[in-house]
Amino acid sequence: MNIHYHTLGNGLRLVHVRTENQVAWCGLAINAGSRDEQEGHYGLAHFVEHTIFKGTTHRRAWHILNRMERVGGELNAYTTKEGTMIYSVFPHQHLARAVDLLADLVQWSIFPQEELDRELDVVLEEAASYRDTPSDAVYDDFEDLLLAGSELGHNILGREEDLKCLTREDCLRYLKALYVPTNMVFFSTGPEPAERVFHLAERSLGGMSHALAPRHRRVPAEVAPFRQVIKIGTHQAHTIVGARVPSLDNPLRFALMLLNNILGGPGMNSLLNVELRERRGYVYTVESTLTMLSDCGWLEIYLGCDPDDVRSSLRVIERITGRLSQELLPERRLEAYKKQYCGQLVVAADSTEFMAMRAGRGMLYHGSVATIDETIARIHSVSADEIARAAAYLSSDRLSSLTFQ
Repeated sequence: MNIHYHTLGNGLRLVHVRTENQVAWCGLAINAGSRDEQEGHYGLAHFVEHTIFKGTTHRRAWHILNRMERVGGELNAYTTKEGTMIYSVFPHQHLARAVDLLADLVQWSIFPQEELDRELDVVLEEAASYRDTPSDAVYDDFEDLLLAGSELGHNILGREEDLKCLTREDCLRYLKALYVPTNMVFFSTGPEPAERVFHLAERSLGGMSHALAPRHRRVPAEVAPFRQVIKIGTHQAHTIVGARVPSLDNPLRFALMLLNNILGGPGMNSLLNVELRERRGYVYTVESTLTMLSDCGWLEIYLGCDPDDVRSSLRVIERITGRLSQELLPERRLEAYKKQYCGQLVVAADSTEFMAMRAGRGMLYHGSVATIDETIARIHSVSADEIARAAAYLSSDRLSSLTFQ
């Protein structure tokens, strides 16, 4: 990977990954998400992500919508518990257009009230669609329980009663407090020379000068393991089982990534798919997800099955995670797992979107972007003992579960 770094005088960090692709990406990664909301304003981070496209001092919503679309590009964004990404993909010759538009959005958005009122209905519909999909809603409710009592313990989409009270002033305050140079990263990929990319960023974003407002992120306290069942009257049971794991900077980071892939990665030969679906026919779907933030993390296993098979499935999961924590994987088997995961990383890296988002997140949270070769080397260095230590976080006395049925 041909990676270039630069920092503007105002503290905004820039990263450009030069490629031969004729399609380019650029965006802003902001270290602000739902954990930075105050009580009574839940959903604000996601609402700002939606409404930042609804007008600036220079452009109306219609002009923003068409700015990249008219040249064949796209403009998009998403919000997580700890971050927000605002980005564009486009034919590479339109880089200046994309940089100028992104800079306009984060500096000069005005959040017109009539647009906020209209977009509120869209956001409420989005939240309702998640609630209507048990396989999605169970994740949110499980995390609310696992992270209860902290700023992380609420749904990213927010609560209806809070959303209906959000104002233009709330959005402006949030933008001014957190969308600031030292709290953001500008990232790009494409064939343009780094010097040109950085010049465009300096021209459009170099004038930003707001300082980061004080904020108080707290590590969520550990909660006692729970086993809850909520009756919702569906034919299939939807279950999440999981536990807290360490944060992004923990030495076991790569062991946890590999363990997650072993348990329930995209391969049909993942341990849980083989044991629960192929051998026993208990589940229709089983997959695992690893989330690691700056100060904490969690690993979740989702399974969809007949309600009568939930308990048996949970016992199998406990047996597998227990065995992984107590018995070292044979070297030959561990090497096979590594080979599969590293192959998946190589395939994923062929996606320009994957490369762009990876650059933004890497720079935002680690201060640099690891190449695929560097990541593969770290995966190959994971020992059987590290896998066992990572699996210990999923011991039966630490696991919690939530079932919708």
